[in-house]
Amino acid sequence: MTPALPIQSTAEKLIRQHKKHALANNPPLMVGTSGIDGSGKGYITHQLHTALTAQGLRCHTIGCDGWLALPNKRFANSQSPLDAGEHFYRHGFRYAEMRTLLLEPLRQFGQIDYTAQHATPDNSPHFQPYHYQIPPVDILLVEGIFLFQPAFKFDYKIWIECSFDSALQRAITRNQEGLTEEQLILDYKTIYFPAQRVHFKHDNPTQQADCILNNETI
Repeated sequence: MTPALPIQSTAEKLIRQHKKHALANNPPLMVGTSGIDGSGKGYITHQLHTALTAQGLRCHTIGCDGWLALPNKRFANSQSPLDAGEHFYRHGFRYAEMRTLLLEPLRQFGQIDYTAQHATPDNSPHFQPYHYQIPPVDILLVEGIFLFQPAFKFDYKIWIECSFDSALQRAITRNQEGLTEEQLILDYKTIYFPAQRVHFKHDNPTQQADCILNNETI
């Protein structure tokens, strides 16, 4: 995947934001990168990280997938009063825990040494320990779905624009879940994409974004 995106100009915007932020605050510039499942958030965040570090800035990237709830919590069952998409939107991630244990300390101190319990992408019923050892940073890049909602406080927000059709093709190619193509398509059409539509309705994420990057090309 080679998206025709203005990575360098976006990195320059972040550098300017960091300079303004540093004049008034000691903590790192907190940057959220979000978009629908399969939009290319991780890839683009990596490109931004590379561009920023090339300019001598201390950066660190946090992906939110480890903060998924376990499968018995994040997927709807017969006991859930919500449909599959809304259930995943509301219960798919342990975002309150992530904010309290990871992001807020990072905002306050600019560094952290902490072992979290991470979910795995293969729907394992067990968490695995994950060690966050983040030294002092200038810019913290946080990427994940559903990030642009009131509970999160980012200094700068980047939305990755992408159609559901293109995102589905990327998800099939990536298949980090290890599912059959038929099951993967079914999950995206009945759980993940409906959850994104709930997010659009409740949070209107594109209106919150400071920057929108089009990543439709696949």
